[in-house]
Amino acid sequence: MIKKWYFYASLVVIITFLSLGFIPSEKETKPWFHIEKTDGSEYVFPSIEKDDYPNTNVPYTGNHLIGFKEAVAFKESQGKYRLVNSLGYMGKYQFGSKALRAIGINDNKAFLKDPALQEKAFIALLAKNKWILRYEIQKYQGKIISGIEITESGILAAAHLGGAGSVKNFFKNKGNKHFRDAFGTSLKSYMRDFAGYDLSFIEADNNATVND
Repeated sequence: MIKKWYFYASLVVIITFLSLGFIPSEKETKPWFHIEKTDGSEYVFPSIEKDDYPNTNVPYTGNHLIGFKEAVAFKESQGKYRLVNSLGYMGKYQFGSKALRAIGINDNKAFLKDPALQEKAFIALLAKNKWILRYEIQKYQGKIISGIEITESGILAAAHLGGAGSVKNFFKNKGNKHFRDAFGTSLKSYMRDFAGYDLSFIEADNNATVND
């Protein structure tokens, strides 16, 4: 009889303990995003709204550098570091060998295997192109040419696609003649699609390399 009593008492304790694990918590949540209140500020991640990131070091990816990088990368390779296309362009940002040499990279295979190096390469090329196209950025930013509102980020994206020389020719010909790559992607489409990003963080540097 005593053994039976111990058995049922133990069973009740176990059931009570397990049931506590299914009591809903009072923590506030929203669909997809977790909300946590710590010091009185409310943080919601991720978000495209800059105001949702008060007093944090979490990058706001909307129209800043990181947003620009990821947008270009998705267009170029869907963000794949190991991708080599049919024309030999490589990596997340689809660099050609000539562009790599210009920023101090001589080993294509090592470049393809190194995501951190690819990120450095993208920043270095931005800095170099910003120097080469500094006059065009200053002269044409904010103007409408061939139906496209010209912005610094649009100019630099176009330079990534077709080279700084192609961008200079675009402005020289007032947008009437413009570069298309082997797949038919136009310079104008990059100027339009990547307009409006804040790239003020990038300093123009004609000597920029991945070793800086």
